[in-house]
Amino acid sequence: MNTLLCLGYGYSAQALARRLLPQGWAVIGTCRSRDRAKVLKAEGIEPLLWPPTDAGDTALTSALARATHILASAAPDATGDPFLAFAGPQIAAARPAWVGYLSTTGVYGDHQGGWVDENTPLTPASPRGAHRVLAESQWRATGLPIHIFRLAGIYGPGRGPFEKVRDGSARRIIKPGQVFSRIHVEDIAQVLESSMHHPNPGAAYNVCDDDPAPPEDVLSHAAHLLGLPEPPAIPFDEADLTPMARSFYSESKRVRNDRIKDELGVTLLYPSYREGLAALLHSE
Repeated sequence: MNTLLCLGYGYSAQALARRLLPQGWAVIGTCRSRDRAKVLKAEGIEPLLWPPTDAGDTALTSALARATHILASAAPDATGDPFLAFAGPQIAAARPAWVGYLSTTGVYGDHQGGWVDENTPLTPASPRGAHRVLAESQWRATGLPIHIFRLAGIYGPGRGPFEKVRDGSARRIIKPGQVFSRIHVEDIAQVLESSMHHPNPGAAYNVCDDDPAPPEDVLSHAAHLLGLPEPPAIPFDEADLTPMARSFYSESKRVRNDRIKDELGVTLLYPSYREGLAALLHSE
Protein backbone atom coordinates (compact mmCIF):
# COMPACT_ATOMS: atom_id res chain seq x y z
CA MET A 1 0.00 0.00 0.00
CA ASN A 2 1.19 3.51 -0.77
CA THR A 3 1.57 5.46 2.46
CA LEU A 4 2.13 9.20 2.71
CA LEU A 5 3.73 10.53 5.90
CA CYS A 6 3.04 14.24 6.33
CA LEU A 7 5.60 15.90 8.57
CA GLY A 8 3.38 18.89 9.26
CA TYR A 9 -0.24 18.18 8.37
CA GLY A 10 -1.24 21.67 7.31
CA TYR A 11 -3.40 23.32 4.68
CA SER A 12 -1.55 22.02 1.60
CA ALA A 13 -1.03 18.52 3.01
CA GLN A 14 -4.74 18.27 3.75
CA ALA A 15 -5.55 19.14 0.13
CA LEU A 16 -3.19 16.42 -1.07
CA ALA A 17 -4.71 13.89 1.33
CA ARG A 18 -8.16 14.64 -0.08
CA ARG A 19 -6.88 13.53 -3.49
CA LEU A 20 -5.05 10.43 -2.28
CA LEU A 21 -7.45 8.88 0.23
CA PRO A 22 -10.11 7.96 -2.38
CA GLN A 23 -7.35 6.21 -4.35
CA GLY A 24 -6.66 3.83 -1.47
CA TRP A 25 -3.63 5.58 0.00
CA ALA A 26 -2.90 5.53 3.71
CA VAL A 27 -2.02 8.96 5.10
CA ILE A 28 -0.19 9.63 8.36
CA GLY A 29 -0.18 13.20 9.67
CA THR A 30 1.64 14.78 12.58
CA CYS A 31 -0.32 16.76 15.15
CA ARG A 32 0.40 18.34 18.52
CA SER A 33 -2.54 17.29 20.70
CA ARG A 34 -4.76 14.32 21.37
CA ASP A 35 -7.82 16.40 20.55
CA ARG A 36 -6.38 17.17 17.13
CA ALA A 37 -5.48 13.49 16.74
CA LYS A 38 -9.16 12.60 17.17
CA VAL A 39 -10.08 15.04 14.40
CA LEU A 40 -7.51 13.55 12.04
CA LYS A 41 -8.66 10.02 12.77
CA ALA A 42 -12.26 11.00 12.00
CA GLU A 43 -11.05 12.29 8.62
CA GLY A 44 -9.33 9.00 7.79
CA ILE A 45 -5.83 10.22 8.69
CA GLU A 46 -3.61 8.20 11.01
CA PRO A 47 -2.37 10.70 13.62
CA LEU A 48 1.24 10.84 14.77
CA LEU A 49 1.69 12.95 17.89
CA TRP A 50 4.59 15.39 17.61
CA PRO A 51 6.99 15.79 19.19
CA PRO A 52 7.27 12.10 20.09
CA THR A 53 8.78 11.01 23.38
CA ASP A 54 12.20 10.68 21.75
CA ALA A 55 13.79 10.25 18.32
CA GLY A 56 13.47 6.49 18.68
CA ASP A 57 9.77 6.58 19.51
CA THR A 58 8.09 3.43 18.25
CA ALA A 59 5.25 5.33 16.55
CA LEU A 60 7.75 7.50 14.65
CA THR A 61 9.90 4.49 13.78
CA SER A 62 6.84 2.63 12.48
CA ALA A 63 5.63 5.60 10.44
CA LEU A 64 9.02 6.08 8.79
CA ALA A 65 9.29 2.37 8.05
CA ARG A 66 5.87 2.29 6.38
CA ALA A 67 6.13 5.55 4.46
CA THR A 68 6.50 5.10 0.70
CA HIS A 69 6.24 8.89 0.35
CA ILE A 70 7.08 11.75 2.75
CA LEU A 71 5.85 15.34 2.57
CA ALA A 72 7.55 17.90 4.83
CA SER A 73 5.88 21.26 5.27
CA ALA A 74 6.75 22.67 8.69
CA ALA A 75 8.02 26.24 8.88
CA PRO A 76 11.76 26.35 9.66
CA ASP A 77 13.53 28.70 12.03
CA ALA A 78 17.11 29.97 12.19
CA THR A 79 18.33 26.42 12.84
CA GLY A 80 16.46 25.01 9.85
CA ASP A 81 13.82 22.31 9.58
CA PRO A 82 12.31 21.30 12.96
CA PHE A 83 11.67 17.68 11.97
CA LEU A 84 15.25 17.17 10.86
CA ALA A 85 16.48 18.87 14.02
CA PHE A 86 14.58 16.36 16.17
CA ALA A 87 14.94 13.15 14.18
CA GLY A 88 17.28 13.84 11.27
CA PRO A 89 19.21 10.54 11.33
CA GLN A 90 16.01 8.49 11.61
CA ILE A 91 14.38 10.37 8.74
CA ALA A 92 17.51 10.10 6.60
CA ALA A 93 17.55 6.34 7.19
CA ALA A 94 14.03 5.93 5.79
CA ARG A 95 13.58 4.45 2.33
CA PRO A 96 10.69 6.29 0.68
CA ALA A 97 10.33 6.40 -3.09
CA TRP A 98 9.61 10.14 -2.99
CA VAL A 99 10.12 13.04 -0.60
CA GLY A 100 8.63 16.49 -1.09
CA TYR A 101 9.60 19.65 0.78
CA LEU A 102 7.28 22.67 0.68
CA SER A 103 9.41 25.79 0.43
CA THR A 104 8.51 29.29 -0.75
CA THR A 105 9.23 31.64 -3.66
CA GLY A 106 10.60 33.94 -0.95
CA VAL A 107 13.94 32.15 -1.43
CA TYR A 108 14.49 34.30 -4.55
CA GLY A 109 14.26 37.61 -2.69
CA ASP A 110 13.30 40.89 -4.37
CA HIS A 111 13.53 41.29 -8.15
CA GLN A 112 11.68 44.60 -8.47
CA GLY A 113 8.89 43.01 -10.47
CA GLY A 114 11.20 40.98 -12.72
CA TRP A 115 10.78 37.34 -13.65
CA VAL A 116 12.42 34.45 -11.79
CA ASP A 117 12.57 30.73 -12.51
CA GLU A 118 14.06 27.68 -10.79
CA ASN A 119 17.55 28.57 -12.06
CA THR A 120 17.48 32.04 -10.49
CA PRO A 121 20.07 32.33 -7.68
CA LEU A 122 18.63 32.12 -4.17
CA THR A 123 19.05 35.57 -2.63
CA PRO A 124 16.45 35.80 0.15
CA ALA A 125 15.68 39.28 1.42
CA SER A 126 13.95 38.25 4.66
CA PRO A 127 14.81 35.99 7.58
CA ARG A 128 11.89 33.74 6.58
CA GLY A 129 13.36 33.32 3.11
CA ALA A 130 16.82 32.63 4.53
CA HIS A 131 15.37 29.97 6.85
CA ARG A 132 13.77 28.26 3.85
CA VAL A 133 17.06 28.26 1.92
CA LEU A 134 18.72 26.61 4.92
CA ALA A 135 15.96 24.02 5.23
CA GLU A 136 16.14 23.22 1.50
CA SER A 137 19.87 22.56 1.84
CA GLN A 138 19.31 20.38 4.91
CA TRP A 139 16.77 18.21 3.11
CA ARG A 140 19.08 17.86 0.11
CA ALA A 141 21.87 16.77 2.46
CA THR A 142 19.81 13.82 3.77
CA GLY A 143 20.45 11.88 0.57
CA LEU A 144 16.73 11.14 0.28
CA PRO A 145 14.94 11.43 -3.11
CA ILE A 146 13.99 15.05 -2.38
CA HIS A 147 11.78 17.30 -4.52
CA ILE A 148 11.58 21.00 -3.62
CA PHE A 149 8.33 22.89 -4.21
CA ARG A 150 8.59 26.68 -3.97
CA LEU A 151 5.07 27.87 -3.30
CA ALA A 152 3.71 31.31 -4.13
CA GLY A 153 1.03 32.95 -1.97
CA ILE A 154 -1.54 30.28 -1.12
CA TYR A 155 -5.29 30.80 -1.25
CA GLY A 156 -8.30 28.50 -1.33
CA PRO A 157 -11.30 27.50 0.79
CA GLY A 158 -11.18 29.46 4.03
CA ARG A 159 -8.31 31.57 2.73
CA GLY A 160 -9.90 33.98 0.30
CA PRO A 161 -10.53 37.75 0.38
CA PHE A 162 -14.33 37.64 0.45
CA GLU A 163 -14.82 37.86 4.21
CA LYS A 164 -12.80 41.07 4.54
CA VAL A 165 -14.45 42.59 1.47
CA ARG A 166 -17.89 41.79 2.87
CA ASP A 167 -17.24 43.16 6.36
CA GLY A 168 -15.60 46.31 5.03
CA SER A 169 -12.16 45.69 6.54
CA ALA A 170 -10.40 45.11 3.21
CA ARG A 171 -7.97 47.79 2.06
CA ARG A 172 -6.22 48.03 -1.28
CA ILE A 173 -2.59 48.77 -0.40
CA ILE A 174 -1.07 50.66 -3.31
CA LYS A 175 2.65 50.29 -3.88
CA PRO A 176 3.54 51.12 -7.50
CA GLY A 177 5.25 48.24 -9.27
CA GLN A 178 4.29 45.68 -6.60
CA VAL A 179 3.28 42.27 -7.92
CA PHE A 180 2.81 38.89 -6.25
CA SER A 181 2.43 35.40 -7.62
CA ARG A 182 -0.17 33.15 -6.01
CA ILE A 183 -1.51 29.60 -6.22
CA HIS A 184 -4.77 27.83 -5.35
CA VAL A 185 -4.29 25.03 -2.82
CA GLU A 186 -5.93 22.47 -5.13
CA ASP A 187 -3.29 23.23 -7.75
CA ILE A 188 -0.58 22.66 -5.15
CA ALA A 189 -2.12 19.26 -4.46
CA GLN A 190 -2.22 18.27 -8.12
CA VAL A 191 1.40 19.36 -8.64
CA LEU A 192 2.49 17.20 -5.71
CA GLU A 193 0.54 14.21 -6.96
CA SER A 194 1.95 14.64 -10.48
CA SER A 195 5.47 14.72 -9.05
CA MET A 196 4.78 11.48 -7.18
CA HIS A 197 3.87 9.87 -10.50
CA HIS A 198 6.90 11.42 -12.27
CA PRO A 199 9.68 11.55 -9.66
CA ASN A 200 12.86 13.46 -10.44
CA PRO A 201 14.94 13.52 -7.25
CA GLY A 202 16.82 16.76 -6.78
CA ALA A 203 14.40 18.84 -8.84
CA ALA A 204 12.94 22.14 -7.69
CA TYR A 205 9.59 23.43 -8.91
CA ASN A 206 7.96 26.83 -8.73
CA VAL A 207 4.29 26.33 -7.87
CA CYS A 208 2.30 29.38 -8.93
CA ASP A 209 -0.37 30.38 -11.40
CA ASP A 210 0.02 32.11 -14.77
CA ASP A 211 -0.87 35.64 -13.69
CA PRO A 212 1.33 37.53 -11.24
CA ALA A 213 -0.71 40.58 -10.26
CA PRO A 214 -0.82 43.55 -7.90
CA PRO A 215 -2.63 42.62 -4.68
CA GLU A 216 -5.08 45.49 -5.06
CA ASP A 217 -6.32 43.96 -8.33
CA VAL A 218 -7.33 40.79 -6.50
CA LEU A 219 -9.38 42.72 -3.94
CA SER A 220 -11.02 44.79 -6.67
CA HIS A 221 -12.02 41.64 -8.53
CA ALA A 222 -13.36 40.03 -5.34
CA ALA A 223 -15.54 43.09 -4.74
CA HIS A 224 -16.75 42.94 -8.35
CA LEU A 225 -17.76 39.29 -7.94
CA LEU A 226 -19.68 40.18 -4.79
CA GLY A 227 -21.33 43.20 -6.36
CA LEU A 228 -19.82 45.43 -3.69
CA PRO A 229 -17.89 48.71 -3.90
CA GLU A 230 -14.16 48.55 -4.43
CA PRO A 231 -12.28 48.57 -1.09
CA PRO A 232 -10.62 51.88 -0.22
CA ALA A 233 -7.13 52.50 -1.60
CA ILE A 234 -4.33 53.39 0.82
CA PRO A 235 -0.76 54.30 -0.17
CA PHE A 236 1.73 51.75 1.13
CA ASP A 237 3.62 54.35 3.16
CA GLU A 238 0.44 55.25 5.03
CA ALA A 239 -0.86 51.71 5.59
CA ASP A 240 -1.08 50.33 9.12
CA LEU A 241 0.49 46.93 8.48
CA THR A 242 1.90 44.34 10.82
CA PRO A 243 5.66 43.75 10.50
CA MET A 244 4.87 40.41 8.84
CA ALA A 245 2.53 41.98 6.28
CA ARG A 246 4.96 44.82 5.60
CA SER A 247 7.77 42.34 4.97
CA PHE A 248 5.78 40.76 2.14
CA TYR A 249 5.77 44.10 0.36
CA SER A 250 9.57 44.27 0.53
CA GLU A 251 9.74 41.75 -2.32
CA SER A 252 8.24 42.07 -5.80
CA LYS A 253 8.70 39.46 -8.50
CA ARG A 254 6.97 37.47 -11.19
CA VAL A 255 7.47 33.71 -10.91
CA ARG A 256 7.62 31.40 -13.92
CA ASN A 257 5.84 28.04 -13.71
CA ASP A 258 6.92 26.39 -16.99
CA ARG A 259 8.59 23.44 -15.28
CA ILE A 260 5.45 22.08 -13.60
CA LYS A 261 3.77 22.11 -17.01
CA ASP A 262 6.62 20.84 -19.17
CA GLU A 263 8.03 18.22 -16.79
CA LEU A 264 4.99 17.17 -14.75
CA GLY A 265 2.30 17.69 -17.37
CA VAL A 266 0.22 19.89 -15.08
CA THR A 267 -2.73 21.86 -16.43
CA LEU A 268 -3.67 24.38 -13.78
CA LEU A 269 -7.21 24.17 -12.47
CA TYR A 270 -7.07 27.88 -11.68
CA PRO A 271 -4.60 29.63 -14.03
CA SER A 272 -5.31 33.01 -12.46
CA TYR A 273 -6.97 34.50 -9.41
CA ARG A 274 -10.06 35.22 -11.53
CA GLU A 275 -10.90 31.54 -11.99
CA GLY A 276 -9.85 30.75 -8.44
CA LEU A 277 -11.99 33.43 -6.81
CA ALA A 278 -15.00 32.54 -8.95
CA ALA A 279 -14.70 28.90 -7.84
CA LEU A 280 -14.38 29.90 -4.17
CA LEU A 281 -17.47 32.05 -4.36
CA HIS A 282 -19.42 29.32 -6.13
CA SER A 283 -18.41 26.77 -3.48
CA GLU A 284 -19.87 28.98 -0.74
